[in-house]
Amino acid sequence: MPSPVVSPTPAAAVPQPLWSRLLPHLLAVAFLLVLAVLYFSPIVFGGKTLSQHDIVQFNGGAREALLFRENTGQEALWTNSMFSGMPTYLISTRFPGDLTVYLTNIFTFGLPPIVANLFAALFCGYLLFAALGMRPLVSLVGAIAIGFTSYNLIILAAGHNSKSYALAYAPLVLAGLLVTFRRNWLIGGVLFALGLTMNIRANHLQITYYLLLLVLVFGIVELIFALREKRLGEFLRNTAVLAVGALLAVGVSFGRLYTTAEYGKYSIRGKSELKTPAPAQPGQPAAAPAEEGGSGLDHDYAFSYSYGVGETITLLVPNYYGGASTGKLDADSNTGKALSGMVDPGQLDQYLAGMPTYWGDQPITSGPVYVGAVVVLLFVLGVFVADRRTRTWLLAATIFSIILAWGKNFASFNDLMFDFFPGYNKFRAVSMALTIAQLAMPLLAVLALARVLRARPAAAAVPTVAGLPVAQKDTPEVAGLRRHLLMATGITAGLCLLALVLGLGSDFAGPVDAQLPQGFPLDALRQDRAALMRTDVFRSIFFIVATAGVLWFYLGRKLSLTVAASLVGLLTLADLWTADKRYLGENNFTTQTITEQFTPTKADEQILADKTLHYRVLNLSNPFNDAQTSYLHKSIGGYHGAKLRRYQELIERQISPEMQQLFQQLSTTGQVGNPRVLNMLNARYFISPPQQNGETQAIPNAGALGNAWFVSKVQPVQNPDQEIAALSTFDPATTAVVDVSKFPQQTTSYDPTGSTIQLTSYSPNELKYTANAARPGLVVFSEIYYADGWNAYIDGKLVPHLRANFVLRALPVPAGQHTIEFKFEPKEYRIGNTISLVSSVLLFLVIIGGVVFALRRSSAPAVAVAADDDDLLAA
Repeated sequence: MPSPVVSPTPAAAVPQPLWSRLLPHLLAVAFLLVLAVLYFSPIVFGGKTLSQHDIVQFNGGAREALLFRENTGQEALWTNSMFSGMPTYLISTRFPGDLTVYLTNIFTFGLPPIVANLFAALFCGYLLFAALGMRPLVSLVGAIAIGFTSYNLIILAAGHNSKSYALAYAPLVLAGLLVTFRRNWLIGGVLFALGLTMNIRANHLQITYYLLLLVLVFGIVELIFALREKRLGEFLRNTAVLAVGALLAVGVSFGRLYTTAEYGKYSIRGKSELKTPAPAQPGQPAAAPAEEGGSGLDHDYAFSYSYGVGETITLLVPNYYGGASTGKLDADSNTGKALSGMVDPGQLDQYLAGMPTYWGDQPITSGPVYVGAVVVLLFVLGVFVADRRTRTWLLAATIFSIILAWGKNFASFNDLMFDFFPGYNKFRAVSMALTIAQLAMPLLAVLALARVLRARPAAAAVPTVAGLPVAQKDTPEVAGLRRHLLMATGITAGLCLLALVLGLGSDFAGPVDAQLPQGFPLDALRQDRAALMRTDVFRSIFFIVATAGVLWFYLGRKLSLTVAASLVGLLTLADLWTADKRYLGENNFTTQTITEQFTPTKADEQILADKTLHYRVLNLSNPFNDAQTSYLHKSIGGYHGAKLRRYQELIERQISPEMQQLFQQLSTTGQVGNPRVLNMLNARYFISPPQQNGETQAIPNAGALGNAWFVSKVQPVQNPDQEIAALSTFDPATTAVVDVSKFPQQTTSYDPTGSTIQLTSYSPNELKYTANAARPGLVVFSEIYYADGWNAYIDGKLVPHLRANFVLRALPVPAGQHTIEFKFEPKEYRIGNTISLVSSVLLFLVIIGGVVFALRRSSAPAVAVAADDDDLLAA
């Protein structure tokens, strides 16, 4: 009797050794390392540095804090290098309790700055797709698509390094998000906590804010599907896991966030106390009265960098609007030919290197946000072939991102966001919202690529008739993918052609054209703008058709999976690399060191010869948008996106008018006159604008009042508007203007005769004075009042101090000899640092636990599964 037939059970897959599973990933990471090194080869091999405007400004503004740290090993929580004094929280402050500083070396491999930024973006992009179960080759394509998005390189050229790191770690946050909801909630939670920790640690809250908007859209979509599919319990569990990870990430950077939040109340992102409008600039209409209770940035300031509606095409065609504000044209261009008879031939190339090729809506731009023609093609394909939940999320997020970036060009929606959506009015340059799209589009694109590469079954024996191969009929799955591929190709290539047709009807005129000198060959420039647009339209069409062709031949069994994935990766790399080099290329590198960038002028040397302990300098050339002066001096001006609001208002209403008067005095009498506010800020020297010989001059200001002085009377006012208005007519040497509604005064008259005060010791965090008061008096200090941290001590005893003259400190001093100290002791730094330390330890324990769990899980026998995650790729 025959034995009964027993159906075989699925065999448990024998796990491969760990090294053999890791080897493909290690090789992929090594390849990404090579790409980062090659792109920045002038830094790695040529000994050059990247010329970054904002890093130059950072080195100027942070100079005092960096030197203090180097010399004492302590943190300067306050600096007088910029704007007469401000906290260093958003300049350069370290938190010893944040132990994740050691994780940075893991993500950057200890590479030089800039190279490390790009590698971190590539590495985290790879981790995103590898965590989703993608093959190494597909993950490489994803890493290239995310890492080489043009904006990542453009911000490095500008010196926005913290923004670059925040974007670099964003894919790791998305990896944790998707793994939590799609694969394993425990591993996903660890990844989410790690990624968000590193993202927040990069200290660019605007990027973190946009990233969390992307997460919010995901949550909304997931909740809708969970309710439809009756999976609410699973949704709530996963959400709770992410909430715990987010709390841990916030805890690690709590010191940074706590100090920033506290400072934000006093900065230009906080509420103004003034009710009267700021004076209008010459040629500008008067500002509207300030709204009571308002906070956040000024509306026009926040929306000044709004992406044009038509400019959105640059996601697909990079130079459609001319690229960067200034671009390079060749000598054989229309502009080059027109200028050849107008410019010295020896200077023509240099002149053509800075042509105003951009003709879009933004006041200035370093280049377009270009995600790549290959990525856009695959993104559109993903809309057809990815699973419904994922494609709904990423498509909705992309559209949301584009609408936000339009800013004032879509005011009906964006004004509502600015007025009512929590936190949205704290950030400027809304065009930055496209960072949501530059994360969402490559993610959906690579999911689409993985879906296509997964579709073709393993090759079987080819049927033959009379010894000849017979064409195999496509499976329904492959036929559907071919149809969707044709549709995606038609849509993206069709968009390019439509953009070309619409562009041909444009006059290519830009706002900058009105500023060009008379006689400039404007018609030739506009012809070159049109040529740039046409060239890039056909460039994008080439990459679209080439990529579609690769996938078409793959689905037709003409190419292997490895060859097809490699070709798509190479096309993506060629597309993005060549575009990126336009905005960060060889011309961006320099051999100039930081010290050489701040070489003292003769005027600087003259001022530095004055060894007085502490005084300030005002550079009259663009003082409030440049921190070069701060590298060598304690500056009245500076460069920072979050000045103290009261100081900004002082600039607008007092300092700027005084500077205009000062220019008039210098031009007519050669004297500086009596600039009251600059005198009370202890502006001991002015630096003149460059003269005809290019040299600047140091102009002494004998009226500077010094570090502190006794006054004879208090001028009481009832509100901040009266307080700042009084500065136009008072005598700061004898009078202190005090808002008595906040600082009640029992005495308003003093006799300062015979009383003296002298600064005896200076450091950023502590000032020490010796006072000899003949009788009780009131001392005004030429230091910025900042209630949250500065404490006053008389003979070692803590005493209250007050604000005078809108921005300065004042202190009642009893009769006699006294030692007066001001110490900057913000509780936020102390408390935040402690919480950061505890959270760091907890995070490391969570990471270790997650790694152990993942290793045990991967070594357990399991039934073999597809190489790519089915749940994410199902149509």
